Amino acid sequence: MRRLGNHRIHGKQGVGGVKGMLAKLSIAAVVLLICTLSLLSSTKISRSSGSSGPSEHINVEELWQGANSSGWRPSSAPRSDWPPPPKESNGYLRVRCNGGLNQQRTAICNAVLAARIMNATLVLPELDANSFWHDDSGFHGIYDVEHFIESLRYDVRIVGSIPEIRKNGKTKKIKAFQLRPPRDAPISWYTTTALEKMREHGAIYLTPFSHRLAEEIDNPEYQRLRCRVNYHALIFKPHIMKLSELIVDKLRAQGHFMAIHLRFEMDMLAFAGCFDIFSSAEQKKLEKYRKENFAEKKLVPKERRAIGKCPLTPEEVGLILRAMGFDNSTRIFLAAGDLFGGERFMKPFRKLFPRLENHSSVDASEDLATNTHGLLGSAVDYMVCLLADIFMPTYDGPSNFANNLLGHRLYYGFRTTIRPDRKGLAPVFIDRANGRTAGFEDAVRRVMYKTSFGGPHKRVSPESFYTNSWPECFCQMETLNPAHKCPPDNVLQILDTQLRSQMNNEVRDPKPLDQMNST
Repeated sequence: MRRLGNHRIHGKQGVGGVKGMLAKLSIAAVVLLICTLSLLSSTKISRSSGSSGPSEHINVEELWQGANSSGWRPSSAPRSDWPPPPKESNGYLRVRCNGGLNQQRTAICNAVLAARIMNATLVLPELDANSFWHDDSGFHGIYDVEHFIESLRYDVRIVGSIPEIRKNGKTKKIKAFQLRPPRDAPISWYTTTALEKMREHGAIYLTPFSHRLAEEIDNPEYQRLRCRVNYHALIFKPHIMKLSELIVDKLRAQGHFMAIHLRFEMDMLAFAGCFDIFSSAEQKKLEKYRKENFAEKKLVPKERRAIGKCPLTPEEVGLILRAMGFDNSTRIFLAAGDLFGGERFMKPFRKLFPRLENHSSVDASEDLATNTHGLLGSAVDYMVCLLADIFMPTYDGPSNFANNLLGHRLYYGFRTTIRPDRKGLAPVFIDRANGRTAGFEDAVRRVMYKTSFGGPHKRVSPESFYTNSWPECFCQMETLNPAHKCPPDNVLQILDTQLRSQMNNEVRDPKPLDQMNST
């Protein structure tokens, strides 16, 4: 459209010329009005959908109340025919779950699913007493075994150990054949290679067993089984639950509290290759740790920081929270190991948020004091973070602790999570470090305004199923989509009836265990 200021009315045009010009001006005015209304409408839509704008406001009080569920609720009960495990299995499945508590937790879920896929009897999973944890508590020391077995009675058969069998009049131990599953193995590997060896030897031993079953499986019922294991069957032992509840009660006695997983630790900093903010002596320590524990790869710290691959510093965490509207009265529980760089990095954070706690400061019991860095300390931290009003992971890349908690809190009723977009925040923090501080808090809010804060959202790779089991493990009471409709409330009664019917059939036609592998 041409600029209106360039038009000139000449006297010789006469009345007709003036009328023509007025008509053109009227059309131009209408077009301009339409464009203005369209612009205002698009701005309104853009802001309501969470796009950036200078006036975005994050309501802290709403965050304390939980995320918007949009009519969804957690449900991992079967929604199609799900028969109980057959009375005759194909053999025994042993697994050794390596890694930390939450990596082991994921492995346990996968082990149950693998047993279901192969129609195997699962031997209670072994937890690796690795060099990092120095903890040999084992499954019995951390989880409620009876609850685990009882909760999964509709899904798989579970035993404490491979029993002895009698064959040809002699008592004999079944020796499990050891296999190393490929990483993220497809279901077909379990139904062919693994199952063949199980039938041949009577038992197989899968080790190591971490991330050894593909996460994305095109079978909603298999995914729901993972959720039943993770969120219903895997319950910590009563004394761990009691200790966690005691800490939560003390924290909540003065109102709301937030839990932060501060992953500013040597192993994660070395993994990320983020050395540039440390002293030369500290950089040497990180480089040495990286060389000893991770594959050789050239990483440029400044480049890593620019694309959001570095764990947030404690000060950056504090600045994000202050920009969002949290004040210095906010009570914060820190779930963290030994922070690298020590008090030098914690001091700015503590200045912004002085009410910081950890499990040892809230409850200095001897039980925790002697096992702060073991599986017990991790289990207590997990439960406190699960029950917190708000949870914030500062590095949810390869962190099993943070990722599992994000998924558990989603399943636990869409509890609020503050999940910083490190890539989006990186240029904002780089500008601040270079002295360009004008509009800093507005820029942080624009980035954080776009996050889901723990509500239902589509799982997009590389997000893990254990971080976001929506929609497979959720349902809606009112929906036109049958795939999303909640199952009947009596679904467990139906499964229990099926199981009891099968058990009665076994009583009438028993088959001893020693006959299982006699052919």
